[in-house]
Amino acid sequence: MSNPNQLKFSNSIIYYPLLFVMILWIVFWIETVFGFNFNRFGIYPRSLEGLRGVVFSPFIHGDLKHLFNNSVPLFVLTAALFYFYRNIRWRVLGLGLLLTGIATWCIGRASLHIGASGVVYMLVAFLFFRGIFSKKYQLTALALAVVFLYGGMLWYVFPVNPSISWEGHLSGFFVGILFAFFFKENHIENKKYVWEREDYNPDNDPFLKQFDENGNFIELPKTLPEEPTIEEAIPPKPRRIRIIYNYKKDSEDKPE
Repeated sequence: MSNPNQLKFSNSIIYYPLLFVMILWIVFWIETVFGFNFNRFGIYPRSLEGLRGVVFSPFIHGDLKHLFNNSVPLFVLTAALFYFYRNIRWRVLGLGLLLTGIATWCIGRASLHIGASGVVYMLVAFLFFRGIFSKKYQLTALALAVVFLYGGMLWYVFPVNPSISWEGHLSGFFVGILFAFFFKENHIENKKYVWEREDYNPDNDPFLKQFDENGNFIELPKTLPEEPTIEEAIPPKPRRIRIIYNYKKDSEDKPE
């Protein structure tokens, strides 16, 4: 039986993030082709009707540039979540989407807030801080990669652009930090060397047997190979193949 803590690639690591991003593009395609406008389903803060945007707003985007800017990081970060945190991936993604939307509904301006950028910021914060807190080299490397790729996004949690929902970014960022503290399970098993195991016995270590108690190298006697037996020493005779031909004479008495 495979160890659930071991990292193994599976198709779901690609399929589900790709499906998530494809839904965003399908919704945008429907709006463009059929002339719909789903912006009214976005988050409208402190409005009972605006609560529906908690679920629908991540799938709605204002234009193609907005959609593209969210699609690439959303796919990369969701794939990283599904690969390194497969035991909690659905909880982080599902609860993160809901809590980010609720927080935006609470602190947002009186305007429609749409887009999956809040979820992107939630994933960035979670992957970074959870990787640092875990003290595991795989997750720490992931955290550094996230900072390298998306560290510049931090500026947009502040109101630097009135056309950008910085409230959604800020909400997702703090939800990701909250999840990094909340989900403390170790999902990657630390590899131990032989001498770090509890059942390690130095007397049975073939490497340490080459040294005496003072640390001096001991040349172990070389074991001579066993003498071959007579049957093994004498090579077997090659088998000969005999071909026997039988000739049959024609009968001399022929009918007239």
